[in-house]
Amino acid sequence: MTERFRAFRIDERDGQVRAAFESLTVDDLTPGDVVIRVAYSSINYKDALAATGAGKILRRFPLVGGIDLAGTVVESADPRFEPGDAVLACGDGLGETVDGGYAELARLPSGAVDPIPPGLDARSAMAIGTAGLTAALALHRIETNGQTPALGPIVVTGATGGVGSIAIDLLAARGYEVAALTGKTDARAYLERLGAAQIIDRRAFAKPPGPLGKATWGGGIDSVGGDVLAALLATTRPNGNVASIGLAGGAKLETTVMPFILRGVSLVGINAAVIEPALRAELWRKLGAEWKPRRLDEIASREVSFDELPDVFPEFLAGRIVGRVVVRIGA
Repeated sequence: MTERFRAFRIDERDGQVRAAFESLTVDDLTPGDVVIRVAYSSINYKDALAATGAGKILRRFPLVGGIDLAGTVVESADPRFEPGDAVLACGDGLGETVDGGYAELARLPSGAVDPIPPGLDARSAMAIGTAGLTAALALHRIETNGQTPALGPIVVTGATGGVGSIAIDLLAARGYEVAALTGKTDARAYLERLGAAQIIDRRAFAKPPGPLGKATWGGGIDSVGGDVLAALLATTRPNGNVASIGLAGGAKLETTVMPFILRGVSLVGINAAVIEPALRAELWRKLGAEWKPRRLDEIASREVSFDELPDVFPEFLAGRIVGRVVVRIGA
């Protein structure tokens, strides 16, 4: 294809990360066997880190940013996909090792591409996006490991973020009592509408003075890490599961083996970027059907144009975003 299109490309020059809109052709993109006309993408915290250089996300330069996308197949060398098919892509190196979703056209390995499932369209798929897929994977993993509502309340940290918001919605719909941990105390009404039964001020969630605290929580889905994760592990009830999906509060974890060997607590690592394709497809099917977030329109009420994309990254880094931000690229 010789068509030229706009892409938001990230490069490194003289040790500084720089990002800007560029005019590219498909031949400028990393190799792939499916070409997609992108309708929507989204903004995740990882995207903001990558585009601003605040975090070391990209493994190569230059690279088109954006860790997810949804759109329509233009060309395909894989017989599973035909021109006109509605598809999405999350993870599998998008925006990290291969060119991602912040472009009017994308070329991807077919293994990174999934059909948009019944119940979703391109916009709603990106309203869920990588954040929602991560929340669904966390729910799947802890339930596979024996988590049930009977074990007690589930703490969701980083509750107003994309993963946290969708996790609250999913958990509440499945009958869990959800305790939302947040530093945004003015977001109480929003979190309660999503299904949170308790709102906990993050500043009051302190690590116990010893290796264990009072067994309070059935488990958790944590995007903060650091002392918050340590406190959650030390106060989780016997046989509870804590899913670790982020490190906004720091990568260092100071804890002991006591929660694991005395209470049988499980720490479950979650990375939707390396999920096996069959499970990824099944989770997307559920997210379009029985696990479809009930408050998705509210969670992803903010939509920005492609031109506005760079202006939103500082808001993510400053912690001012609530819910999900969808990027309209070619719709």
